Amino acid sequence: MTTTNRALATGTVLHLADSPKRKWAHGDVREIAAGRLGPDSGLLPAEGSTWDWRLSVASIERAGEFTPYDGCDRTLTVISGELLELTVDGATQAVEALRPLRFSGGSAVTAALPTGEVLALNLITRSGAVRGSVRIVELSKKREQHLFGAQFGVLLQGKAVVRHAEAESPLELRDTVIGGEEDSPRISGRGFMAVVSLDLP
Repeated sequence: MTTTNRALATGTVLHLADSPKRKWAHGDVREIAAGRLGPDSGLLPAEGSTWDWRLSVASIERAGEFTPYDGCDRTLTVISGELLELTVDGATQAVEALRPLRFSGGSAVTAALPTGEVLALNLITRSGAVRGSVRIVELSKKREQHLFGAQFGVLLQGKAVVRHAEAESPLELRDTVIGGEEDSPRISGRGFMAVVSLDLP
């Protein structure tokens, strides 16, 4: 079963290890989820290979050019490793861990690995259909992090638990929780989480 067929219901936990690993030009990639947004901004599964947003984790083990995604926007966050150097349309910048970088999917992008391979969280959204953002939050045991509609929470570091519908379950590293407006999931623990938000333009 691929992640695009998984239920996108509030409180669902998607385990990265359950997603099949496939090759890409620079290493391996596992898809977390992909789909569309309904008119009420609800999460809808992808229809075959057609999607308006896609969230994945990829290893970048080799330097070189990225495949362009014309008509899309990309947000890349280094989640393991020290540093990724990206040259986007001729401008070079250092991408440090847990610092999301957004750029046009149609840009000419070349990656360099000055400190060795990295692991990256990738959000791709189709321009004009979905707007996406990635925010890194520090988790606390005293103050819960809520996940609302069209939001995903990806555990990047540390340990955490998710509470939803009177149930509590532990989160493994790089597990993803799906948010919702009613009875939103609540996450507490110690570490860092990427909160991915999708909106209609």
